[in-house]
Amino acid sequence: QVQLVESGGGLVQAGGSLRLSCAASGRTFRLYTAGWFRQAPGKEREFVASISWAGGATYYVDSVKGRFTISRDNPKNTVYLQMNSLKPEDTAVYYCALDSDRYRQGPLRSDYVDYWGQGTQVTVSS
Repeated sequence: QVQLVESGGGLVQAGGSLRLSCAASGRTFRLYTAGWFRQAPGKEREFVASISWAGGATYYVDSVKGRFTISRDNPKNTVYLQMNSLKPEDTAVYYCALDSDRYRQGPLRSDYVDYWGQGTQVTVSS
């Protein structure tokens, strides 16, 4: 019954920036772990970043550390992914995800996800 609406994707040149947003409809968003995954053509969906329910802990895949920042605004029921210094290999469909267990430890795993966004395309040209 939770619906996630993603926005902010698009076409950008290498070295540019985008900010993805994911707005949730749930009443208890502030109690959910939130994260982002991505999937490139012909590749498996991979973990990108996640953030704990209160925002006190964040996790990133090594390839985006120092370039991407995940954040959340619980009063707005929204999670963000700020993407800087984008590279062509960042090209993928990006999916927002929620885990209803706020006590889960460590990075968000795909098999922990209870709700998925429909995805937003990010294309980085060389």
